[in-house]
Amino acid sequence: MFKTVLGLSALGFTASLMATSPALAQGRNCAPREVVVERLAEKYGESRQAIGIGQQGMVMETFASAESGSWTITVTMPTGMTCLMASGQSFEALAEAVPTTDNDA
Repeated sequence: MFKTVLGLSALGFTASLMATSPALAQGRNCAPREVVVERLAEKYGESRQAIGIGQQGMVMETFASAESGSWTITVTMPTGMTCLMASGQSFEALAEAVPTTDNDA
């Protein structure tokens, strides 16, 4: 089965930050999900590229623009509040096979 490497990396990174999520919700980088998704689309041309479910029903999403290469990782809490976790440039979707664990290989 193929997986998006960035999605897996983002999920691991996000999972490590989820313990602090109540504090993040009070920061300036959070807003209702609809507002965040609209802003990412309008200002950066980003659309959802990957999604994962984290602890306590939190949803991690990766948004990216194929045109500009910009990307944003968000976490949405069950309350509907979405927080920006990371962003950057040079997004590239990868499909890599899961490495074999056969010791003879």
